[in-house]
Amino acid sequence: MNWITTRSRPTVKKVNITKDIPDNYWDKCPGCGTMLFHSEIQKNHLVCPSCQYHFRLPAKQRLEMLCDDGKYTLIKLPAVKEDPLHFRDIKKYTDRLKEARKKTSQDDAIIVAHGKMNGHPVVIGVFDFNFMGGSMGTAVGEAIVKAAELALLQKAALILIPASGGARMQEGILSLMQMARSILAVKKLKEKRLPYIVVLTNPTTGGVTASFAMVADITLAEPKATIGFAGARVIEQTIHEKLPDNFQTSEYLLEHGMIDQVVPRIDLREKIIHFLDLLMP
Repeated sequence: MNWITTRSRPTVKKVNITKDIPDNYWDKCPGCGTMLFHSEIQKNHLVCPSCQYHFRLPAKQRLEMLCDDGKYTLIKLPAVKEDPLHFRDIKKYTDRLKEARKKTSQDDAIIVAHGKMNGHPVVIGVFDFNFMGGSMGTAVGEAIVKAAELALLQKAALILIPASGGARMQEGILSLMQMARSILAVKKLKEKRLPYIVVLTNPTTGGVTASFAMVADITLAEPKATIGFAGARVIEQTIHEKLPDNFQTSEYLLEHGMIDQVVPRIDLREKIIHFLDLLMP
C-alpha cells in the first residue's frame, strides 16, 4: 500500500436502492402530463384535477357512482353462441374471448344492472372498452334487448353508457344485425313513454354510434369524448378536405345539435337525476 491509497477516499462501487413506491402509485395525465396520485384521481371519479381530462372509468365503478348509495344488482345476461362464424385472424376468436374475459373478469363487453337513482327505478347498461374495444356482437345485442325488457317490466328508465369501437368484426353480419335489434328494443320503451337516456363516453364510434347511441330521449356526453362513425382520416381521404381540429368531439357535436349536453363526470349523477325527475314524476 502506497501513500496515495492510504490518503485517497474510497469510491462508491455500488448503491442498493430499495423501491418503496409501487408502480400503480402514480398516474400520468394524458391531457396535461401532470403526475397524479392514483388515490387522488380515484376520489375524483378518475378525472384529472388539473385539466379535467376524463380517464376511462371501469364499468362497475361507474355503476357505483350513479346508483343510490352505490348499490345495484347485476342481472344475468342471455348466453349466445360464442363463435358462430368460426372466425380466425392472427388468433382464434375463441382465444380472444378467453383473453378478454381473463383481463376484465366479465363475460362480454357490457354489464347490465338495475337499481335506483334518487328513488327512481333505473336499468343501466355500461360498456367496458377493455373487452375487445367495447365492440358490439351478438352478446351485447342480447344484453341491450334484455335491459330494455327489464326496464319495461320494472317500469324503469333505461340508461346506456357506451364506450365502443363499433360492431365486432369477428362476428361479421351477425354483429351488424345488432344495430337493428337494439333500435327495436329501445323503441318499445318509447312506446310506453319510459325514459331512455344515453351517456356517450370516450370513444363511441362505428355501428354503436349508428344505432342505439344516437336515438335517446336525452343524449349526454362526457367532455372531449371522441364520438363518430368513420375515422377522421378516412373522412379526410374521402372528401379531400381538412377537418376541424375538434371534429368528432363532444363539444363539436353539441355545437352542431347532435347531442343535448356535455356533462363533466362529477356532475353526471345529478344531471341524470334532474332529467328523471322531469320525465318520471
